[in-house]
Amino acid sequence: MTSDITELGVAAIRDGVTQGEFTAVEAAQAFNARVAAAKPLNTFITETPEQAIEQAKAVDETRAAGKPLGKMAGVPIGMKDLFCTKGVQAAAASHILEGFTPPYESTVSGKLWDAGATMLGKLNMDQFAMGSSNETSHFGNVISPWRAKGSNKDFVPGGSSGGSSSAIAARLCPAATGTDTGGSIRQPAAFTGITGIKPTYGRCSRWGIIAFASSLDQAGAMAHDVKDCAIMLEAMAGFDPKDSTSLDEPVPDWEAALSGDLKGKRVGIAKEYHMDGMDAEIEALWDKGRDMLADAGAEIVDISLPHTKYALPAYYIIAPAEASSNLARYDGVRYGQRELPEGAGLQDMYAATRAAGFGDEVKRRIMIGTYVLSAGFYDAYYTQAQKVRTLIKRDFEQAWEKCDVILAPTTPTAAFSPGEQSDNPIAMYLNDVFAVPASMAGLPAMSVPAGINKDGLPLGLQIVGKPLDEQGVLNAGLAIEERAGFTAKPEEWW
Repeated sequence: MTSDITELGVAAIRDGVTQGEFTAVEAAQAFNARVAAAKPLNTFITETPEQAIEQAKAVDETRAAGKPLGKMAGVPIGMKDLFCTKGVQAAAASHILEGFTPPYESTVSGKLWDAGATMLGKLNMDQFAMGSSNETSHFGNVISPWRAKGSNKDFVPGGSSGGSSSAIAARLCPAATGTDTGGSIRQPAAFTGITGIKPTYGRCSRWGIIAFASSLDQAGAMAHDVKDCAIMLEAMAGFDPKDSTSLDEPVPDWEAALSGDLKGKRVGIAKEYHMDGMDAEIEALWDKGRDMLADAGAEIVDISLPHTKYALPAYYIIAPAEASSNLARYDGVRYGQRELPEGAGLQDMYAATRAAGFGDEVKRRIMIGTYVLSAGFYDAYYTQAQKVRTLIKRDFEQAWEKCDVILAPTTPTAAFSPGEQSDNPIAMYLNDVFAVPASMAGLPAMSVPAGINKDGLPLGLQIVGKPLDEQGVLNAGLAIEERAGFTAKPEEWW
């Protein structure tokens, strides 16, 4: 059985450990071996095989003592490098934080360990979560396990949670944490044929997660299927007094209430999501998704989200503005890297440290953010972007009068190859065009794999829901999953 464990998902591993079919230690050993054999994908920055075994032993001891096990009992997971993990490096894939080992545990990771999950290691990502392709990491690009038919060309796994998506798709872990600021869970999930959910803003604590844009960042779950995402998200979510934006709301039993029956539900199709330059295969898949949800009993209704076209430009004002403020703390004084040229004063040390420690994309966003927050441009850019954000939220509020969830594409194209868009920041930013509106409004949204394109690469569909209605999103996602019958997985070339 041990050799087959790596093919199992969260629910199957948890149930197998709980019922004694195999031990948590056997699960940890199986995945540790698989991680060690997949170096070419570069999914992990730091591997923690010993920690996975120790945590697994604790789960097995709890079971042997006849005590109840947690929701994630014995499930080995990958932890995105943005989460602070006690005693294990949390570098946010940057040079400036390389070697930083937090003396504390993030709330989300702590909840997962309490639920019985075990940590295989820290996953690679775009530096400080800034990127859509996992090409900005200080520790090198992550490679997707997917290959096009008849080709050996590499593809990107999406970003910023590309290490998470690549590791799950390659069966290096059954699930992983991700964070989503403007699509960084959903876009990589779509690129690699896995499922990923961003919950309502505030549903998961941000305490102990290295900040990018504080009003947008939200932790979420990434796994093989909808049920596994529901289980993991349940373990991650909950009120945290240490986070001022945390929602004091009960965490529902999402797994128990899962149902693909959408009778009585209305699914909105926004005309504004029909965009120029959209891949014809994705447009066709969107139509197919509409039919799938209708088959599940839902009523399909046309809606309008008129300010959608302004979401991306507004996002790329607000997010860099918050980033420039959040990243000001990395100055070489208290923690992280320090560059001290001979004879340097304090300002020289700041400049040298930040020049050496930040990558090009991070510097670009700091510069944009500082510019739009400067005295002469604050009202012209930042204030206007916040007004647009309010209008986007209002669009969704009006849409909920007509529908319960919204169906949209996750991405405008399938995965692309490294280097194809890295020289054109605007083209790269457009990868998040369908994901950003839900982030701006703080809404729950998930991507579900729903098809394969002509080249054999996965495509995803996105469900967006009302605030705190993760159940509605999960159920609509399950309806697509049941009808799409997506079972494709990458062939092992690595």
